[in-house]
Amino acid sequence: MAATMKPSVAAEDVNVTFEDQQKINKFARNTNRMTELKDEIEAKKKSLQNLQDASDDLMMFDDDSLLIPYQIGEVFISHSQEETQEMLEAAKVMRWSRRSRSWKGRVSAIQQVLGDLKVKLYAKFGNNINLEADES
Repeated sequence: MAATMKPSVAAEDVNVTFEDQQKINKFARNTNRMTELKDEIEAKKKSLQNLQDASDDLMMFDDDSLLIPYQIGEVFISHSQEETQEMLEAAKVMRWSRRSRSWKGRVSAIQQVLGDLKVKLYAKFGNNINLEADES
């Protein structure tokens, strides 16, 4: 018995125009930006957690006369426990509070662009294009 191949439901041929390719490229660039921004935010969160851990450890010291080394640039400078605590709090504000609004705005703008492009590209290509991120 010879096997016959039934024609599978083939994807309909859709011409990819230059504008379509530009949209696909823009989607890929913005997806990469989003990934980089999320990685940057995670790194800043880790840095903020490290500052919080240092601040918590500093509170455990009972000796107020003890000088604590604090890194400024490439140099360690010794300060009192109170001064070091204040510097840690200032560093936390500088590293997170001011930048978090900027990051949220950038994430929101990129998500808007990606959403618009998804609608346009899925409208034209349907199931012939996969714009969903791999969760591997």
